[in-house]
Amino acid sequence: MTAEDLAAAERELGERIAAFRELRGMSLRAVAAAAGVSSSFLSQLENGRTNASIASLRKIAVALGVSPAQLLDDSSAHTRGVLRAADRTLIPLEGAEKFIVSIPPLRNLEVYAGRFQPGGTTGPEPYVHGNSQELFLVTAGEVVLELGAERYIMRTDDSIEFLSSTPHRVLNESDAEASVLWINSPPTPDESPHVSLHRDAGAGSADHPANADQ
Repeated sequence: MTAEDLAAAERELGERIAAFRELRGMSLRAVAAAAGVSSSFLSQLENGRTNASIASLRKIAVALGVSPAQLLDDSSAHTRGVLRAADRTLIPLEGAEKFIVSIPPLRNLEVYAGRFQPGGTTGPEPYVHGNSQELFLVTAGEVVLELGAERYIMRTDDSIEFLSSTPHRVLNESDAEASVLWINSPPTPDESPHVSLHRDAGAGSADHPANADQ
């Protein structure tokens, strides 16, 4: 391995560490403290200005909730930007399923896709996560988006933008499957409420079409 190859590998390792840290909404200081390393060392590591021992990498991986192999995996260099459908991590849930379609080192954008069976929902209550711009897009079918005090009927190709700090919930009250995308910029600290998708009977407040002519 040449000096240039080594420098490139260090940069890519740093990018992966930073991407995982930001994906989890953790500060540099928090990760450093959890891993037992200094903040300055972790900053230099993320910026490709130093290397780390295997022991340090293991501690950082534990702090980030990933395996050391995920930090060291450079397969993305060969298929950068490509996540094959067969390789996505799928979360099967009652009445719905969800998977992330953006992958590190993508830092400034986070995209989730979901499929809702009739009765599927993001949960019994609206939720918030961070304060990012969020774009919600229905790619197929029809769902209801509860956003603050409003309730919108969203159909294929309808989209709406809002702050992720606004309480929101998605449910499928139709009799057909629906597919959606959530796009957040920047990634939010906590996407876990999305993972609690399940069947729900829905709410009974007034409906607003996504567009005035619907």
